[in-house]
Amino acid sequence: MKITSLQVRAVQVPMPEPHRTASGTIAASPLVLLTLHTDGGVAGHAIVFTYTPAALGPVASLLKNMEPLVVDQVLAPIALYEHLQARFRLLGTQGLVGMALAGIDMACWDALARARAEPLHAMLGGGNRPIQAYGGIGFDGEKDSALAAERWVRQGFRGIKAKIGYPTLAQDIAVIRAMRSAAGPDVEIMVDYNQSLTPAEAQIRLRALDSEALAWVEEPVLAHDYAAFVQLAAGASTPLQAGENWWGPLDFRHALNAGVRDHVMPDAMKCGGVTGWMRVAAMAQAYGVPVSSHLWPEVSAQLLAVTPTAHRLEYTDWWNPILQSPLQLREGMAIVDGVIGTGVQFDEQAVARFAA
Repeated sequence: MKITSLQVRAVQVPMPEPHRTASGTIAASPLVLLTLHTDGGVAGHAIVFTYTPAALGPVASLLKNMEPLVVDQVLAPIALYEHLQARFRLLGTQGLVGMALAGIDMACWDALARARAEPLHAMLGGGNRPIQAYGGIGFDGEKDSALAAERWVRQGFRGIKAKIGYPTLAQDIAVIRAMRSAAGPDVEIMVDYNQSLTPAEAQIRLRALDSEALAWVEEPVLAHDYAAFVQLAAGASTPLQAGENWWGPLDFRHALNAGVRDHVMPDAMKCGGVTGWMRVAAMAQAYGVPVSSHLWPEVSAQLLAVTPTAHRLEYTDWWNPILQSPLQLREGMAIVDGVIGTGVQFDEQAVARFAA
């Protein structure tokens, strides 16, 4: 099959409730929806999350401007990945360009799996492997974080993660203990600083958090400050998590070679789509590093099913309103049985309703 066209649409999907972080509040998801059409009548779909509405139009335009580079290309995702990486090497393949390229890659793999009437994980050689998921909690304070923890546990989740980075360490600890009290002793708790601390501040807080029995502490410092991660990990007993803001396999190679090896968390868009993820997973296996996911639950559940050191799926329902069949969960486990392709297919009526 050959690619015939790219259909690009922009939407703004309201959040089920505003998601607060240490760096701001997200009230709606600005998404570029990509549908890749082929001469075989099969289409592949992908979502690009631009984080801010300011990038929504530019990413949509960028994807449409890339259409001539992919039309008439054979539907061979790895070959197309290499072709596009080479075309944009001088401009750079991170940032908005990297987001657009990853969208094309995910849509290509979706189309190829759909052409074979298989789920992505089966086409990649994996089995039907349920993946343990965890629920996310925003920068919601002590009381609301505890209530959110109770809701996730009632739905069968055995792991929860909260945003922290409050003005004082005492507030961070109060939130963690409130969630622990609400969720019970058998539920794993993770926390995410969203890069909000300096290395000196992080060292103080991590030392205190070591007594809170956390599964991991995520991005206490700037994501690309690999030296700080290594230094902090050496002085803390709680594992550190990072990776959602690393771009492509090369960033992961640099981080792993620098010694950042507690946990990694690729983002399906920022790491280079399906092709990039598979290369990251191979590196993580070589170093024995557990791999969890960031966003993209439908795609990530399939990719974790073929990741040798798979750990946890970050579950969000943010984009469910525009999907025909959102990811299914059972007792806190992501179920990929019966899914075709990546599982991403758009509800056209919802897309029209949320058009930007």
